[in-house]
This record gives sequence, structure tokens and C-alpha cells, in this order.
Amino acid sequence: MARFTVTQVVHAPATSVWAVMVDWRRHGDWAPLTAVRVTTSRPDGVGAEFVARTGIGWLAFDDPMTVELWRPPGGNDPGDEPGRCEVVKRGRVVLGRAGFSVVPLDSGRCRVDWDEDVTVTPHRVTRFAGPLLSFAGRVGFGATLRAMAGDVERQSR
Repeated sequence: MARFTVTQVVHAPATSVWAVMVDWRRHGDWAPLTAVRVTTSRPDGVGAEFVARTGIGWLAFDDPMTVELWRPPGGNDPGDEPGRCEVVKRGRVVLGRAGFSVVPLDSGRCRVDWDEDVTVTPHRVTRFAGPLLSFAGRVGFGATLRAMAGDVERQSR
């Protein structure tokens, strides 16, 4: 398995960040070479499904996901219940789990913790290249979360 966690402080309220993070189509605005489409009638809540297509031409692959946990943040103040969303990845290339928490902080800020525990097919790739895949995930999702934070912070002003 390739496991990693990325953390980003966002200078915006937790409920605002949650709303942006669960707007699945917007992930393509921050993740390079990625377009996301929702494949269920409802984009929110447990059971929602969406597909992230990443890459160019014949090097692209689909990453279908289903929401298994949906708990919006309880508010924007420190001590309010954090939000948590978890998805299962069920594609031919990437399998496993991903999720994020949105934790309210003081001064109208929040912290986003993104974590993944995935296997890439063929499975022997993950077995031998797990540390490299984890590093690449931290770098890639770190950049994605920074782009999301910048976008949300500009909207909040």
C-alpha cells in the first residue's frame, strides 16, 4: 500500500472550505491534468459517486470513487466537531481509500488533513514502489491543497 497524509491550513471558515472540498468537479481546478464528473443524481452524502480522469490521451486513467462517510463540520469555532469525508477508490488503476478532515481553528481558519491508503495496479508496482508512490502523493496532493486554499482564501476576502 502507498500511504500518505497532507495537511494545509486555510484562512477561511471550516464550513466554507468543506463546501468547496465536496464540490467534486472543482478538484479538477486544482489537480493538474484532472477532470472530475459526478456519476450519481446527487453529488453529496453517502453513496455519491464520481470519477476523476487524470492524464493525457492514452496515458489517462479513470479513478472512480464512492463516498462512504459524510460528516460536515459542526461549525467554524475551535472545539466544533471537525468534518470528515471518506471515499473508496474502485478503479482498475487505483484501489483503496482516501479521505479528508476539515478542522475548525481560531481566527476564522481551518486545517485540512488529506489522507490516502491506495494500491496501484499492477499490485507489484505498489509493493516495490510504495515509498516512491507515497512521496509522489504527498507532493502532488500538497500542491493540490495549496491551490485549493488559495482559491478559497481569495473567495473569502
